Amino acid sequence: MLKKFLFLVLTLAPLQAVAAADRVALVIGMGGYENVEALDNPVNDAAAVADTLEGIGFKVTELIDAPLQPLLEALEDFAFRSETAELALIYFAGHGVQVQGENFMLPVDVEPRSNEDLRRQAISLDTLLAVVDRARRMRIVILDACRNNPLGGGITLADDASSADAGGARGIGGGGGLAASSPERGTLVAYAAKDGSVALDGAGGNSPYAAALVETLPQPGVEISLMFRQVRDKVLQATGSRQEPYSYGSLSGTPFYIAGPAAGQGTLATENLVAAWSSLPAEKEPELIALAETGDTRSMVALAARRMNPGGDFRPADAVSWYERAAQAGDPQAQFQLAKIYEDGLLVPADPARAKALFEASAAQDYADALNDVGFLHFHGQLGFSKDAQLALDFFRRAADQRHAKAQHNFAVLVDRGQVPGMGPDVAADYLYAALRSGVTEVLINLQEKPELFSRETRAALQRRLQERNFYSGAIDGSFGPGTERGLRRAFGLEE
Repeated sequence: MLKKFLFLVLTLAPLQAVAAADRVALVIGMGGYENVEALDNPVNDAAAVADTLEGIGFKVTELIDAPLQPLLEALEDFAFRSETAELALIYFAGHGVQVQGENFMLPVDVEPRSNEDLRRQAISLDTLLAVVDRARRMRIVILDACRNNPLGGGITLADDASSADAGGARGIGGGGGLAASSPERGTLVAYAAKDGSVALDGAGGNSPYAAALVETLPQPGVEISLMFRQVRDKVLQATGSRQEPYSYGSLSGTPFYIAGPAAGQGTLATENLVAAWSSLPAEKEPELIALAETGDTRSMVALAARRMNPGGDFRPADAVSWYERAAQAGDPQAQFQLAKIYEDGLLVPADPARAKALFEASAAQDYADALNDVGFLHFHGQLGFSKDAQLALDFFRRAADQRHAKAQHNFAVLVDRGQVPGMGPDVAADYLYAALRSGVTEVLINLQEKPELFSRETRAALQRRLQERNFYSGAIDGSFGPGTERGLRRAFGLEE
């Protein structure tokens, strides 16, 4: 059955405004280092990538040879703008360093004498991930910074340096490479070279990795996982297999096209796995199969969805088989999708016990859809789950904290109605504001057309949130007039 939470949102109404930039990028090139070896190519690489991204519709901020403080300011500004973007992307070319398993990117004024100096004077990969973390659909960090150590000693440096031998490894010193990354779901971290490996400078004006990116990024209709596989293959070919780019992360299950869909492909359904993956041209399927056979569970989910399309390649047994393979490999989305199949008796006989176990396995990995559904099941005591309102609230909150769109709204409703001990209007307002920034259209419509659904205290607290972020300058009275409505739209990311 189709699950709906107790508190429903209103039917959507059209939004009469222009949305803010849905794809934003911060492109950083660091070459003119003052206290460590200066680099030749990062500025060229950054310029080429920035031009390419602008050409496919990104709103790009380019930062060249920046000291630490301007870099921090740029990151703070980009983090705020990323909140209302569909995709937020950071590209960094320059010196990078690994300190005790943690990766840092170096601004041009870095002057390290110890590992602790580097920690204070550099930007960690974790910081870059936090900057893009609240983008609505996709987050990408690309590090063209996987080279040798020009500092020596106990610091493992990975840089984007040039060398006299254009075909050799960039930088000087022995060893190198960044530590592996484990970003959260919906985030991709792409390295120019696999962790622990160094990248080649190449003989041209750009690194092999930047050249491959510039060639591949603009192609419409190339799904993101397949796109980075193409980048990998091009770099391997250009370097005689001496350099292998690598990507880390667990992307969302729906397809994503950095340069948009191909001509005739049409707008893709982002919420419907079957419709979205079925829109991928048939000639791309062999690439999905090749990825799936390497153990890529996202490709398995994609193939399962394609086999569930009644108007296309409908092979239900194959669909279940692909989901089973991905679920057994521990993929939480596959576990969730398979749980729904066994719960509803879709494609297979209904098996409530199997469905319950799969829901639990997916929720145990903090998969937001599963958290929300398990919360619902506990709230109503269904599918063998205990009827436990407090436990349900915990699952709803965990889903909301994962930025699950409806969970943010629903948890705010529960808090506003006094059903969450120890939480009041300020917390409800925090979740409503987060839902607005996450792009939950129903929340904007509710607050504009039916603000009385929330208490005056919660509405006033939300006005304070808007005022604190310069979206609203009127009275804090809980009365939603034109000024508050304008602030809500601005917080949502709509331009008046």
